[in-house]
Amino acid sequence: MQKTVAAIGYAGDVSAPDAYASLADKALIVDVRTGAEWTFVGLPALTPEQLVLCEWQIFPDMQLNPEFVSLAGQEILARSGGDHPADAPAVYFLCRSGARSRAAAIAMTGAGFPACFNIENGFEGVPDAQGHRGRVNGWKADDLPWRQG
Repeated sequence: MQKTVAAIGYAGDVSAPDAYASLADKALIVDVRTGAEWTFVGLPALTPEQLVLCEWQIFPDMQLNPEFVSLAGQEILARSGGDHPADAPAVYFLCRSGARSRAAAIAMTGAGFPACFNIENGFEGVPDAQGHRGRVNGWKADDLPWRQG
């Protein structure tokens, strides 16, 4: 049985391939990782209309970004052409492994955006037996388009 938005605080978890496929329906991806991660680990290779970059936590102290909801909300509305959060398309949040993006999806749902999803396993996924990410699951392991920052 699937949990409701009220029970979990956001629309739910989806795989990276499902999130990528939703871009055909005008959905957006919000990458909530840090600027350092975008530069050194890589980014989804998407158009500027499909991808929003907005740090959930600010590197290097990793303090929560107090402007996240405002900044991400502005970018989502600008890309979707809407004036109100209820007009926004589905929004898929991405981080390294799915934890920060889940928190961001909950925050944006609380701000009135109706269809906020977490991309489970994130950009790099869980570590493999040698402790390396990006090989087991997540955006990179699922062989979705990405580029070095």
